[in-house]
Amino acid sequence: MSGESFVFTAAALHSLQRDQDLLDQDRHRRQLAQRRLSNYVPLAARRPPQNGAARPPTLCRDPVVHNALYSGDLEALQRLFPAGSSANLTLEPQGGDMLWFPSGAGLCALAWEEELTTALHVAAGRGFASCLRLLLQRGADVDQAPGGCTALHQACSCSQTESTRLLLLHGADANALTDGGLAPLHVCTEQQSLECARYLLQFGAAVGARSVEEEDTPLHVAARGGLPDHVELYLRHGAAVDRANREGLTPLNAACAQPQQARDLPRYFQVCKRLLEGGADARTMDRDRRTPLHLACKSVNPEVVELLLASGACVNEMDYGGETPLHNILKVACFNLDHEPHRVVRALLNYGAIRVWPGALPKVLQLCSPSPRCLEVLLNTYSRLRVTEAWREALPPRALQGALQAVLTFLRLLKT
Repeated sequence: MSGESFVFTAAALHSLQRDQDLLDQDRHRRQLAQRRLSNYVPLAARRPPQNGAARPPTLCRDPVVHNALYSGDLEALQRLFPAGSSANLTLEPQGGDMLWFPSGAGLCALAWEEELTTALHVAAGRGFASCLRLLLQRGADVDQAPGGCTALHQACSCSQTESTRLLLLHGADANALTDGGLAPLHVCTEQQSLECARYLLQFGAAVGARSVEEEDTPLHVAARGGLPDHVELYLRHGAAVDRANREGLTPLNAACAQPQQARDLPRYFQVCKRLLEGGADARTMDRDRRTPLHLACKSVNPEVVELLLASGACVNEMDYGGETPLHNILKVACFNLDHEPHRVVRALLNYGAIRVWPGALPKVLQLCSPSPRCLEVLLNTYSRLRVTEAWREALPPRALQGALQAVLTFLRLLKT
């Protein structure tokens, strides 16, 4: 190592960046603290500047104001913010994680992280529409984002339709980005946020907007979240169905790759169906040459696998690791028994998947022993097999009985 340079590890660089973020946050907090509101009584006496200039936000820690906002007490807010007063407030609630914050003496002290927000964020996120309307009428800055996101992001992430509508009607930016580079459409991640997404598109939100870090479009977000109605909405507004993100995933790849609970399988089937009907390519590959069929086999969604195969997916395509979709399902079958993995294996074999080499069957028996039905489907594809001692050694004692039952079923079929 030369005397003029120093090699930082990834952990050291991350720690330095975190320290810098904390210093920036503390500096921002101190700047806001110069305009501190300490009592709610003078609040009503505050008037906007006579020259019409926008009033800068005031930092408010008053518990009376906080309680009225967080409880949605409209009558209290009307008393606190009479006509002519300003509701352009930045709030500083306590909570969150314990972190080291720099002190004025150049030392660091352990304290609660203080996340800045606004009165609009509180009302919008909790669906207090009447309170939100009052705050907007009292001059609250609709696009203020002291905590890194706007009130519109807060309303959309909480699926508050009326709050979203009111903010947009009062000029909220439908394409504003958070500090993490997300537009409001990117935070519509729940089924209940469909109407929020509709309003955003009506007020000019870009359906093809990309997130800064992952380069996801709203269609990626909807597909990954298993939101078929959102997918249909974005496609009707011209979303690019095969646009890839930074990892090379199209919305179809993203939907197939998402881990899924058994109750979520029908939703993801509907998502994939609508994407394919919208022109998605069933053979598209990500950077690791994994197709949607590879990914659907890993998530063990039988309906999606059958849909992809019927749409022209290549059943024997290999990824960069040399694995086919059949390899993927055999690896994870024992972890997703409630997904009926044998249906995936059967569909792949029916569409011409190359059978497992007989010499590798002991390994397959070991992997799939908790799913005798998968073993039965596999064994039924052979006209003859040589059962060796390696078969018994590959199976744990508890699984041996199930595997033997599958073999006996296979032998009975041979006799018939």
